Amino acid sequence: MALGYKQISYQVENLTPLLHIWRTKSLSNTTTVPVLLPKQKNCPAVVTDSTEIIKFLESYQPQPSLYPDNALQLAEAIRLEDYFDESIGTAARNVYCQFRANEGKYIDPSWMSRAVIGMIRWRYGINVKSAEMASVKLADAIALLSEFWQDGFLVGDRFSVADLTAAALLCPLKSIPSYSLKYPWLFDRIAEIHQICNEPLPKNW
Repeated sequence: MALGYKQISYQVENLTPLLHIWRTKSLSNTTTVPVLLPKQKNCPAVVTDSTEIIKFLESYQPQPSLYPDNALQLAEAIRLEDYFDESIGTAARNVYCQFRANEGKYIDPSWMSRAVIGMIRWRYGINVKSAEMASVKLADAIALLSEFWQDGFLVGDRFSVADLTAAALLCPLKSIPSYSLKYPWLFDRIAEIHQICNEPLPKNW
């Protein structure tokens, strides 16, 4: 979404969760995604971690910027990005995978999909209890968003890295009927942010 916002052309290579480790280790000696391969002169060969990727993109193509000009607003945008990335991203993953393992099996009933979801749940200790705890975190985050997103942005009066991060991490919840029914304004806003970022919405949105 950051690449789309800055209108930088790119190609995506989607990796199977957990099996992705062999690919990322060979590229960057890391086990996590995303991994950016700039393939441009005077650029690093590999940039890992979403925060570092955005920092790189800001230096590579400063405009349009994802960072506020005001120092206090910049600090707040980075704080929110970190909060969403470290807490809400994990919570969304737990809730989504628990849903997919149970009533959400219809999304992709193939044995491969069910095996991958099972491995993710095992790897991260996702179960009924952890998913319930995660849902509480998500409710708190969505309450915070409701104060700002229904009539503006999270920091100041313009789009920033905080808005982008929240939209990207909460997007998968649209597949869960209880969320899409309870928070229609949330997914309307996420759809608007995809437009701001010149990015198509996920399939079956």
